[in-house]
Amino acid sequence: MVRIDSENEYLLLLDRRTPEEINVIASRLGLSGKQNARIISLPARNKFDWNAWYVPRFLRKSDVSIYHTQYITPFFVPKRTAVVTHIHDISFRVYPEYIAPIDRFFLDLLIPRSLRKAKLIVSPSEFTKRELLKYYDIAEDTIMVATNALAPEFERGSALPVSDAEEAATRKKYALPETFILSVGTLQPRKNLPFLLEAFSLLRGKYPHIALVIVGNRSGHHTDPQIDETIARRALQDAVLFPGFVAEEDMPTLFRLARVFAFPSRYEGFGIPILEAMSQGVPVVASDIPPLREVGGGAVLFASPLDTRAFASLLEKALLQSEREAYQEKARVELAKFSWEKSARKILAGYRKICFDGKIDD
Repeated sequence: MVRIDSENEYLLLLDRRTPEEINVIASRLGLSGKQNARIISLPARNKFDWNAWYVPRFLRKSDVSIYHTQYITPFFVPKRTAVVTHIHDISFRVYPEYIAPIDRFFLDLLIPRSLRKAKLIVSPSEFTKRELLKYYDIAEDTIMVATNALAPEFERGSALPVSDAEEAATRKKYALPETFILSVGTLQPRKNLPFLLEAFSLLRGKYPHIALVIVGNRSGHHTDPQIDETIARRALQDAVLFPGFVAEEDMPTLFRLARVFAFPSRYEGFGIPILEAMSQGVPVVASDIPPLREVGGGAVLFASPLDTRAFASLLEKALLQSEREAYQEKARVELAKFSWEKSARKILAGYRKICFDGKIDD
Protein backbone atom coordinates (compact mmCIF):
# COMPACT_ATOMS: atom_id res chain seq x y z
CA MET A 1 0.00 0.00 0.00
CA VAL A 2 2.81 2.39 0.86
CA ARG A 3 4.38 1.72 -2.54
CA ILE A 4 1.23 2.12 -4.63
CA ASP A 5 -0.44 4.99 -2.72
CA SER A 6 1.47 8.27 -2.44
CA GLU A 7 -1.60 10.37 -1.60
CA ASN A 8 -2.16 9.13 1.95
CA GLU A 9 -0.01 8.62 5.02
CA TYR A 10 0.26 5.23 6.71
CA LEU A 11 0.99 4.74 10.40
CA LEU A 12 2.02 1.30 11.64
CA LEU A 13 1.22 0.97 15.35
CA LEU A 14 3.45 -1.45 17.27
CA ASP A 15 4.03 -2.48 20.86
CA ARG A 16 7.75 -2.91 20.20
CA ARG A 17 9.99 -0.77 22.39
CA THR A 18 13.55 -0.70 21.11
CA PRO A 19 14.81 1.24 18.06
CA GLU A 20 16.58 -1.93 16.91
CA GLU A 21 13.30 -3.88 16.74
CA ILE A 22 11.57 -1.05 14.94
CA ASN A 23 14.41 -0.65 12.42
CA VAL A 24 14.29 -4.37 11.59
CA ILE A 25 10.55 -4.16 10.91
CA ALA A 26 10.93 -0.97 8.85
CA SER A 27 13.63 -2.62 6.75
CA ARG A 28 11.67 -5.85 6.27
CA LEU A 29 8.56 -3.96 5.13
CA GLY A 30 10.50 -1.56 2.90
CA LEU A 31 9.46 1.48 4.95
CA SER A 32 12.94 2.94 5.48
CA GLY A 33 13.12 6.37 3.89
CA LYS A 34 9.45 6.40 2.87
CA GLN A 35 7.81 9.82 3.23
CA ASN A 36 4.27 8.43 3.45
CA ALA A 37 4.82 5.88 6.23
CA ARG A 38 5.77 6.05 9.91
CA ILE A 39 6.10 3.44 12.64
CA ILE A 40 4.57 4.47 15.96
CA SER A 41 5.68 2.65 19.11
CA LEU A 42 3.00 2.29 21.80
CA PRO A 43 4.60 0.12 24.50
CA ALA A 44 2.15 -1.62 26.81
CA ARG A 45 2.28 -4.26 29.54
CA ASN A 46 0.15 -6.72 27.56
CA LYS A 47 -2.10 -7.02 24.49
CA PHE A 48 -5.25 -6.24 26.47
CA ASP A 49 -3.89 -2.94 27.76
CA TRP A 50 -2.55 -2.09 24.32
CA ASN A 51 -5.91 -2.60 22.64
CA ALA A 52 -8.06 -1.19 25.46
CA TRP A 53 -6.08 1.93 26.38
CA TYR A 54 -2.98 2.76 24.37
CA VAL A 55 -4.45 2.52 20.87
CA PRO A 56 -7.67 4.45 21.73
CA ARG A 57 -5.62 7.16 23.43
CA PHE A 58 -3.44 7.51 20.34
CA LEU A 59 -6.48 7.64 18.04
CA ARG A 60 -8.09 10.37 20.16
CA LYS A 61 -4.98 12.52 19.85
CA SER A 62 -4.41 11.88 16.13
CA ASP A 63 -6.34 12.72 13.00
CA VAL A 64 -6.67 9.13 11.76
CA SER A 65 -9.28 8.53 9.06
CA ILE A 66 -9.17 4.71 9.09
CA TYR A 67 -7.94 2.29 11.73
CA HIS A 68 -7.24 -1.18 10.25
CA THR A 69 -6.92 -3.90 12.88
CA GLN A 70 -7.59 -7.63 13.11
CA TYR A 71 -10.35 -9.37 15.03
CA ILE A 72 -10.79 -7.17 18.12
CA THR A 73 -11.75 -3.50 17.77
CA PRO A 74 -10.80 -1.15 20.64
CA PHE A 75 -13.71 -0.11 22.86
CA PHE A 76 -13.20 3.61 22.36
CA VAL A 77 -12.61 4.79 18.81
CA PRO A 78 -13.33 8.41 17.84
CA LYS A 79 -16.33 8.87 15.54
CA ARG A 80 -14.10 10.52 12.94
CA THR A 81 -12.12 7.25 12.62
CA ALA A 82 -13.61 4.43 10.56
CA VAL A 83 -12.71 0.88 11.63
CA VAL A 84 -11.60 -1.89 9.26
CA THR A 85 -11.10 -5.34 10.78
CA HIS A 86 -9.33 -8.31 9.23
CA ILE A 87 -10.81 -11.73 10.07
CA HIS A 88 -8.48 -14.53 8.99
CA ASP A 89 -10.74 -17.38 10.13
CA ILE A 90 -13.37 -18.11 12.75
CA SER A 91 -12.11 -21.48 13.94
CA PHE A 92 -12.76 -20.31 17.52
CA ARG A 93 -16.49 -20.20 16.70
CA VAL A 94 -16.68 -23.40 14.66
CA TYR A 95 -14.50 -25.47 17.02
CA PRO A 96 -15.00 -23.84 20.45
CA GLU A 97 -13.93 -27.05 22.17
CA TYR A 98 -10.36 -26.39 21.00
CA ILE A 99 -10.22 -22.98 22.71
CA ALA A 100 -9.50 -22.29 26.39
CA PRO A 101 -12.68 -21.20 28.24
CA ILE A 102 -11.33 -17.73 29.08
CA ASP A 103 -10.30 -17.12 25.44
CA ARG A 104 -13.69 -18.36 24.25
CA PHE A 105 -15.47 -16.01 26.66
CA PHE A 106 -13.66 -12.92 25.39
CA LEU A 107 -13.98 -13.92 21.72
CA ASP A 108 -17.71 -14.58 22.08
CA LEU A 109 -18.09 -11.24 23.82
CA LEU A 110 -15.88 -9.04 21.65
CA ILE A 111 -15.98 -10.40 18.08
CA PRO A 112 -19.71 -9.67 17.42
CA ARG A 113 -19.22 -6.13 18.73
CA SER A 114 -16.11 -5.65 16.58
CA LEU A 115 -17.92 -6.83 13.46
CA ARG A 116 -20.83 -4.45 14.11
CA LYS A 117 -18.49 -1.49 14.53
CA ALA A 118 -16.47 -2.20 11.37
CA LYS A 119 -17.15 -0.18 8.23
CA LEU A 120 -15.29 -2.88 6.32
CA ILE A 121 -14.48 -6.51 7.16
CA VAL A 122 -11.62 -8.07 5.19
CA SER A 123 -11.60 -11.83 4.65
CA PRO A 124 -8.79 -13.82 2.96
CA SER A 125 -11.17 -16.22 1.20
CA GLU A 126 -14.71 -16.67 -0.06
CA PHE A 127 -15.02 -19.51 2.43
CA THR A 128 -14.31 -17.26 5.42
CA LYS A 129 -16.72 -14.68 4.04
CA ARG A 130 -19.46 -17.32 3.92
CA GLU A 131 -18.57 -18.45 7.45
CA LEU A 132 -18.85 -14.89 8.76
CA LEU A 133 -22.30 -14.57 7.20
CA LYS A 134 -23.31 -17.97 8.58
CA TYR A 135 -22.29 -17.36 12.18
CA TYR A 136 -22.74 -13.60 12.64
CA ASP A 137 -25.50 -11.12 11.96
CA ILE A 138 -23.68 -8.81 9.56
CA ALA A 139 -24.45 -7.34 6.14
CA GLU A 140 -22.81 -9.06 3.19
CA ASP A 141 -21.84 -5.76 1.57
CA THR A 142 -19.53 -4.95 4.49
CA ILE A 143 -17.26 -7.95 3.70
CA MET A 144 -14.45 -7.78 1.14
CA VAL A 145 -12.37 -10.77 0.05
CA ALA A 146 -8.69 -9.89 -0.33
CA THR A 147 -6.54 -13.01 -0.53
CA ASN A 148 -3.19 -13.65 1.07
CA ALA A 149 -0.04 -14.29 -0.95
CA LEU A 150 3.60 -15.31 -0.61
CA ALA A 151 6.11 -13.73 1.74
CA PRO A 152 9.08 -12.03 0.01
CA GLU A 153 11.54 -14.78 0.91
CA PHE A 154 9.37 -17.32 -0.94
CA GLU A 155 9.01 -15.07 -3.98
CA ARG A 156 12.79 -14.70 -4.10
CA GLY A 157 13.25 -18.40 -3.42
CA SER A 158 11.08 -19.34 -6.41
CA ALA A 159 12.99 -17.01 -8.73
CA LEU A 160 16.56 -17.78 -7.71
CA PRO A 161 18.25 -21.19 -7.82
CA VAL A 162 19.37 -22.70 -4.53
CA SER A 163 22.84 -24.17 -4.61
CA ASP A 164 23.69 -27.66 -3.42
CA ALA A 165 25.81 -26.04 -0.70
CA GLU A 166 22.83 -24.02 0.60
CA GLU A 167 20.65 -27.10 0.65
CA ALA A 168 23.34 -29.10 2.45
CA ALA A 169 23.79 -26.31 5.01
CA THR A 170 20.05 -26.18 5.72
CA ARG A 171 19.85 -29.96 6.01
CA LYS A 172 22.73 -29.96 8.50
CA LYS A 173 21.44 -26.96 10.47
CA TYR A 174 18.10 -28.63 11.22
CA ALA A 175 19.31 -32.27 11.18
CA LEU A 176 16.97 -33.13 8.32
CA PRO A 177 16.80 -36.67 6.94
CA GLU A 178 17.50 -37.45 3.30
CA THR A 179 13.88 -38.18 2.36
CA PHE A 180 10.96 -36.65 4.23
CA ILE A 181 7.37 -35.45 4.14
CA LEU A 182 6.96 -31.93 5.55
CA SER A 183 4.24 -30.37 7.69
CA VAL A 184 4.35 -26.70 8.74
CA GLY A 185 2.06 -24.73 11.06
CA THR A 186 0.73 -24.51 14.57
CA LEU A 187 0.14 -27.78 16.42
CA GLN A 188 -3.44 -27.00 17.42
CA PRO A 189 -6.09 -29.75 17.24
CA ARG A 190 -7.77 -28.27 14.14
CA LYS A 191 -4.50 -28.87 12.23
CA ASN A 192 -5.32 -32.61 12.42
CA LEU A 193 -1.74 -33.80 12.96
CA PRO A 194 -2.67 -37.08 14.75
CA PHE A 195 -4.55 -37.94 11.54
CA LEU A 196 -1.41 -37.19 9.48
CA LEU A 197 0.64 -39.37 11.82
CA GLU A 198 -1.82 -42.24 11.33
CA ALA A 199 -1.65 -41.83 7.54
CA PHE A 200 2.15 -41.65 7.68
CA SER A 201 2.30 -44.84 9.74
CA LEU A 202 0.52 -46.66 6.90
CA LEU A 203 3.45 -45.79 4.59
CA ARG A 204 6.16 -46.98 6.93
CA GLY A 205 5.91 -50.65 5.99
CA LYS A 206 6.48 -49.94 2.30
CA TYR A 207 8.79 -46.92 2.71
CA PRO A 208 10.75 -47.39 5.96
CA HIS A 209 13.37 -44.83 4.92
CA ILE A 210 10.91 -41.90 4.78
CA ALA A 211 10.58 -39.53 7.72
CA LEU A 212 7.97 -36.95 8.71
CA VAL A 213 9.25 -33.49 9.64
CA ILE A 214 6.82 -31.31 11.60
CA VAL A 215 7.72 -27.63 11.91
CA GLY A 216 5.83 -25.98 14.75
CA ASN A 217 6.10 -24.91 18.37
CA ARG A 218 5.49 -27.95 20.57
CA SER A 219 5.02 -25.71 23.62
CA GLY A 220 2.73 -23.32 21.75
CA HIS A 221 -0.79 -22.24 22.65
CA HIS A 222 -3.38 -25.08 22.48
CA THR A 223 -0.90 -27.73 21.28
CA ASP A 224 -2.73 -30.99 20.55
CA PRO A 225 -1.83 -33.58 23.23
CA GLN A 226 -2.81 -36.39 20.85
CA ILE A 227 0.31 -35.74 18.75
CA ASP A 228 2.70 -37.31 21.24
CA GLU A 229 0.18 -40.01 22.13
CA THR A 230 -0.12 -41.07 18.47
CA ILE A 231 3.66 -41.08 17.97
CA ALA A 232 4.04 -43.38 20.97
CA ARG A 233 1.15 -45.67 20.03
CA ARG A 234 2.40 -46.09 16.45
CA ALA A 235 6.06 -46.36 17.51
CA LEU A 236 7.08 -43.44 15.30
CA GLN A 237 9.62 -41.90 17.66
CA ASP A 238 12.51 -42.49 15.24
CA ALA A 239 10.55 -41.48 12.15
CA VAL A 240 9.05 -38.13 13.22
CA LEU A 241 11.28 -35.08 13.67
CA PHE A 242 10.50 -31.72 15.27
CA PRO A 243 13.24 -29.28 14.19
CA GLY A 244 11.81 -26.49 16.35
CA PHE A 245 12.16 -22.86 15.29
CA VAL A 246 13.14 -22.44 11.63
CA ALA A 247 14.38 -19.01 10.52
CA GLU A 248 12.20 -17.36 7.88
CA GLU A 249 15.06 -17.13 5.42
CA ASP A 250 15.57 -20.91 5.66
CA MET A 251 11.94 -21.86 5.03
CA PRO A 252 12.05 -21.85 1.19
CA THR A 253 15.03 -24.20 1.17
CA LEU A 254 13.37 -26.40 3.80
CA PHE A 255 10.35 -26.75 1.51
CA ARG A 256 12.57 -27.56 -1.49
CA LEU A 257 14.26 -30.35 0.43
CA ALA A 258 10.91 -32.02 1.16
CA ARG A 259 9.55 -34.70 -1.16
CA VAL A 260 5.93 -33.86 -0.27
CA PHE A 261 4.15 -31.18 1.72
CA ALA A 262 1.18 -32.43 3.79
CA PHE A 263 -1.58 -30.11 5.00
CA PRO A 264 -4.32 -32.18 6.68
CA SER A 265 -6.20 -29.38 8.51
CA ARG A 266 -9.84 -29.74 9.42
CA TYR A 267 -10.38 -25.98 9.35
CA GLU A 268 -8.53 -23.04 7.78
CA GLY A 269 -9.34 -19.53 6.67
CA PHE A 270 -6.90 -19.62 3.77
CA GLY A 271 -3.76 -21.81 3.61
CA ILE A 272 -0.56 -19.86 2.93
CA PRO A 273 1.68 -22.96 3.42
CA ILE A 274 0.12 -24.43 0.27
CA LEU A 275 1.29 -21.40 -1.72
CA GLU A 276 4.73 -21.70 -0.11
CA ALA A 277 5.05 -25.36 -1.11
CA MET A 278 3.83 -24.71 -4.65
CA SER A 279 6.30 -21.83 -5.06
CA GLN A 280 9.15 -24.27 -4.39
CA GLY A 281 7.84 -26.97 -6.72
CA VAL A 282 6.88 -29.36 -3.93
CA PRO A 283 3.81 -31.61 -4.45
CA VAL A 284 1.03 -30.94 -1.96
CA VAL A 285 -1.43 -33.34 -0.37
CA ALA A 286 -4.13 -31.44 1.52
CA SER A 287 -7.44 -32.03 3.20
CA ASP A 288 -10.44 -31.60 0.94
CA ILE A 289 -12.02 -28.54 2.55
CA PRO A 290 -13.34 -25.44 0.71
CA PRO A 291 -10.66 -22.85 1.64
CA LEU A 292 -7.82 -25.16 0.60
CA ARG A 293 -9.60 -25.85 -2.68
CA GLU A 294 -9.66 -22.08 -3.24
CA VAL A 295 -5.91 -21.89 -2.75
CA GLY A 296 -4.67 -25.12 -4.34
CA GLY A 297 -7.06 -25.47 -7.26
CA GLY A 298 -5.88 -28.07 -9.76
CA ALA A 299 -2.30 -28.19 -8.47
CA VAL A 300 -3.01 -30.04 -5.21
CA LEU A 301 -4.01 -33.61 -4.38
CA PHE A 302 -7.02 -33.53 -2.07
CA ALA A 303 -8.33 -36.20 0.29
CA SER A 304 -10.85 -36.26 3.11
CA PRO A 305 -9.37 -35.17 6.46
CA LEU A 306 -11.16 -38.17 7.97
CA ASP A 307 -9.93 -40.94 5.61
CA THR A 308 -6.40 -41.97 6.62
CA ARG A 309 -6.07 -44.60 3.88
CA ALA A 310 -7.03 -42.16 1.14
CA PHE A 311 -4.62 -39.56 2.50
CA ALA A 312 -1.82 -42.12 2.76
CA SER A 313 -2.48 -43.24 -0.81
CA LEU A 314 -2.09 -39.68 -2.11
CA LEU A 315 1.09 -39.19 -0.07
CA GLU A 316 2.50 -42.25 -1.78
CA LYS A 317 1.44 -40.96 -5.19
CA ALA A 318 3.07 -37.58 -4.55
CA LEU A 319 6.32 -39.25 -3.49
CA LEU A 320 6.92 -40.38 -7.07
CA GLN A 321 9.39 -38.14 -8.89
CA SER A 322 7.26 -38.12 -12.06
CA GLU A 323 4.37 -36.63 -10.10
CA ARG A 324 6.56 -33.83 -8.73
CA GLU A 325 7.45 -32.66 -12.23
CA ALA A 326 3.84 -32.81 -13.40
CA TYR A 327 2.64 -30.56 -10.56
CA GLN A 328 5.03 -27.71 -11.16
CA GLU A 329 3.31 -26.20 -14.21
CA LYS A 330 -0.09 -26.48 -12.52
CA ALA A 331 1.38 -24.78 -9.45
CA ARG A 332 2.62 -21.82 -11.50
CA VAL A 333 -0.89 -21.31 -12.88
CA GLU A 334 -2.44 -21.31 -9.39
CA LEU A 335 0.25 -19.07 -7.88
CA ALA A 336 -0.39 -16.38 -10.49
CA LYS A 337 -3.83 -15.81 -8.93
CA PHE A 338 -2.39 -14.56 -5.63
CA SER A 339 -0.58 -11.25 -5.23
CA TRP A 340 -0.14 -8.88 -2.29
CA GLU A 341 -0.29 -5.96 -4.71
CA LYS A 342 -3.65 -7.09 -6.09
CA SER A 343 -5.02 -7.41 -2.55
CA ALA A 344 -3.50 -4.08 -1.49
CA ARG A 345 -5.16 -2.29 -4.42
CA LYS A 346 -8.47 -3.91 -3.54
CA ILE A 347 -8.27 -2.86 0.12
CA LEU A 348 -7.14 0.63 -0.89
CA ALA A 349 -10.25 0.93 -3.06
CA GLY A 350 -12.26 -0.07 0.02
CA TYR A 351 -10.57 2.63 2.08
CA ARG A 352 -11.46 5.23 -0.53
CA LYS A 353 -15.08 4.17 -0.63
CA ILE A 354 -15.30 4.41 3.17
CA CYS A 355 -13.91 7.94 3.07
CA PHE A 356 -16.05 9.15 0.17
CA ASP A 357 -19.42 7.37 0.30
CA GLY A 358 -19.29 4.82 3.12
CA LYS A 359 -20.12 1.87 0.84
CA ILE A 360 -18.08 -1.15 -0.11
CA ASP A 361 -18.22 -3.16 -3.35
CA ASP A 362 -16.50 -6.53 -3.14
